Amino acid sequence: MRPLHVALTLLVIVIWGLNFVAAKVGLKVFPPLFLMGLRFGFVALALVWFVPRPTGMWRQILVLSVTLGSLHFGLMFNGMNGVGASIAAIAIQLQVPFAAILAALLFKDALGWRRALGMALAFAGVVVISAEPQAEAELLYLFMVIAASLIWAVGNIQVKQLERIDGMALNAWISLFSAPQLLLASYILEDGQLAAIRSAGLLEWGAVAYMAVLVTMVGYGIWYYMIDKYATNQTMPFTLLVPVVGVLAGVSVLDEPFTLQIALGGLATVAGVAIIVLRRPKLGAPEV
Repeated sequence: MRPLHVALTLLVIVIWGLNFVAAKVGLKVFPPLFLMGLRFGFVALALVWFVPRPTGMWRQILVLSVTLGSLHFGLMFNGMNGVGASIAAIAIQLQVPFAAILAALLFKDALGWRRALGMALAFAGVVVISAEPQAEAELLYLFMVIAASLIWAVGNIQVKQLERIDGMALNAWISLFSAPQLLLASYILEDGQLAAIRSAGLLEWGAVAYMAVLVTMVGYGIWYYMIDKYATNQTMPFTLLVPVVGVLAGVSVLDEPFTLQIALGGLATVAGVAIIVLRRPKLGAPEV
């Protein structure tokens, strides 16, 4: 890869890693489903005018908006309400072994002993983290993050069954369909939305803007260019740095504790995911 492209790819990784901090900042004021509804609403309003329509794929996009938009992010951000950014950044990596398991079950993709070892390491790492006192006290929230990673793996299978579609267009149309679902779910299940809007300051609105503009538009805009220009095995290994940035950001920006259990569990999980991604790079695709 050209040095400029390596630098741009690393910039994307930093943006995505810091997204865990932005999420925690937004969640201090906004209810989780409402926060995601705002994010997807802003993305949709900014992008749908400039991307091609997914003609003939409307039903699949609608289903994806439920899977990836409402279920995945709904579970993820409700889970992040109770666990730290560092723990969430590690636990969400289980999306990769889950994707490998689904590929083996649905498409008879042979696992092999190396990827099986990677899966065992990844899950063992999260088990170690779950025994850490701060995670053990909020196991329900950790399970929500793990469930979100499983839902992502299901959505990843659905994406691979689509005809070729521009990545930004996929983001735009999923956002358009997801936003009203999440806002409706927020209206039914949550409260305090108007109070949150009134009390939110520049920092909280900046977090929403960060997730909508930097994470989705800038981050994925660069990422889709890179995966179109370079081979999968050149780009996907960079995603292994996302949890590293997420943990460092959680510790340094949010002053979250960094214990030996988190360190060992995180190392095992990232090592396990690395084995899977290096053996089957396409399973390591980031979430939409």
